[in-house]
Amino acid sequence: MAKTAEQVVVQEQLIETQQQSFDTFHVNAHFWGRLTIGCVIVLSAALPLYLSFVAGYHPGWQAIFAAFLAYIALVGFAWVVEPVSYYATLGVSGTYLSFLTGNIANMCLPSAAAAQQVIGAEPGTRKGEVAATLAIAAASFMNIAVLIPVILAGSYILSVIPESVQAAFTYIIPAIFGGMIAQLAMRKPLFGVIGIVFGILMTQLPIPVFFKGLVCMFLTVIICVLLDNKQGSKTKNEGEIVHE
Repeated sequence: MAKTAEQVVVQEQLIETQQQSFDTFHVNAHFWGRLTIGCVIVLSAALPLYLSFVAGYHPGWQAIFAAFLAYIALVGFAWVVEPVSYYATLGVSGTYLSFLTGNIANMCLPSAAAAQQVIGAEPGTRKGEVAATLAIAAASFMNIAVLIPVILAGSYILSVIPESVQAAFTYIIPAIFGGMIAQLAMRKPLFGVIGIVFGILMTQLPIPVFFKGLVCMFLTVIICVLLDNKQGSKTKNEGEIVHE
């Protein structure tokens, strides 16, 4: 049934109102996200600054720079790779919340992806961002609820866990990412295969560790986008032929 002119106008107004509401939501997310993360940065720096310049425990700039360079070599790639690669799933608000609470790879990202899959929301959409934000918030509260007793009784818990089980803890992150790859690749299996192939290649190529994650991400995205555009053009051409 064709829509009347009045129905079309009402629908356009509704879409515009929703867009304005989401734009306002993003403005608030940017404000509170920057404010809270800024406060966390200040608080995080307060203790070492106090110990260095007030309590007199400054280790010397040479030791600081050496440790800083070693830290960059170990996790510096994540400063670029994580915000870029996770943004599509987390969205604006989810990104702020994830980097504020931490545990992005092993808690926030899987929670967001699972919530989006349950309600059928695509990453990068408004529905997907809201689902991701709510899932991350719920996961963060649960993490705190579980973390407090674990911290208080951590030594005892580790003492009763067999060493064979403790050795398996090193495989937690790979297992989480493996499950996420399977979950997301079910929508487009070819893209999942491409990501896995590039991931394996990166482990074999003699390039700096700092660049491996970044190169793998960009190559996977570029190839998948090109294939998706090619498939879209093919579908469009087939539709035009059928129409003719």
